[in-house]
Amino acid sequence: MRNKIVYLVAFLLLGSLVWYLFIKPYDYSVSIVSKTFPGTINQSIKVWGNTNKNTVILQEKDFLNIDQQLKFNDSIFQYQWKITPVNDSTTKIKVYIKDVDHSLGNRLKIPFFDTGFEKRTKSTVLDFNNALTEHLEKFKVTVVDTLQQLPDTYCAYIPIKASQLGKAKGMMQNYPILSTVLVDNNVELNGRPFLEITDWNRKVDSISYNFCYPIIKSDSLPQNDIIKYKKFEGLKAIKAIYNGNYITSDRAWYALLDYAKKNGMEVRERPIEVFFSNPNFGGNELDWIAEIYMPLKE
Repeated sequence: MRNKIVYLVAFLLLGSLVWYLFIKPYDYSVSIVSKTFPGTINQSIKVWGNTNKNTVILQEKDFLNIDQQLKFNDSIFQYQWKITPVNDSTTKIKVYIKDVDHSLGNRLKIPFFDTGFEKRTKSTVLDFNNALTEHLEKFKVTVVDTLQQLPDTYCAYIPIKASQLGKAKGMMQNYPILSTVLVDNNVELNGRPFLEITDWNRKVDSISYNFCYPIIKSDSLPQNDIIKYKKFEGLKAIKAIYNGNYITSDRAWYALLDYAKKNGMEVRERPIEVFFSNPNFGGNELDWIAEIYMPLKE
């Protein structure tokens, strides 16, 4: 009986060693807890990666799992990011890291030495965490806990296709065209400019949208190949107030999706953004205001 226990323990130890050295899918892991929602984490990982020319996304398995490849000199690291919601305002990030060409050596050294691989990994993840913390200080999202009814309105608009990150740039490029044509032709404005998402491809972070200006309909509206006209159909929606640079106002989209899921609401992923501030005037970005709406399914 005693020999059986010894053999069993030896087998388990050997099995654990084989798993650690040859089967375990990563060399090292790091955990971060952040006071924000998963959508902000997802986008921040991608933006952080895009700022480093030696970083590429290998695949986005789903919204909560992203695989990246980072190159440092002669080493190629694989980063597996796993995003886990903890509660309404907190998200846990687990990063699994593997050195593609030096994995076995790292695993042999890590239990006994403070390796360069560990130092570089900690420094890299700390760099991301600092970038995330800085980003979180630059915007605020407040979900309004009552249903909203957006009214019908007639509008002039320009259809645009862009990445999520390029949304604000598309607006800035087309705003002078839209506003100048309307003002020069004495078109009566009837509200604040707004953005209507017509397609949101979350797999590749691309969007199609109409950049709209509410106007009074008339028989003498200016005609050209760029500006179009239509009736915006009113709708029921959930709402958030966004404060910050409009480049990242999509953070409110994710907050509303989380709110809808928590409250068992079915929504159409076609957000509406109504702008109350003119970025051309500058000032503190946290004072910029936009109302963000996520339409409910009928």
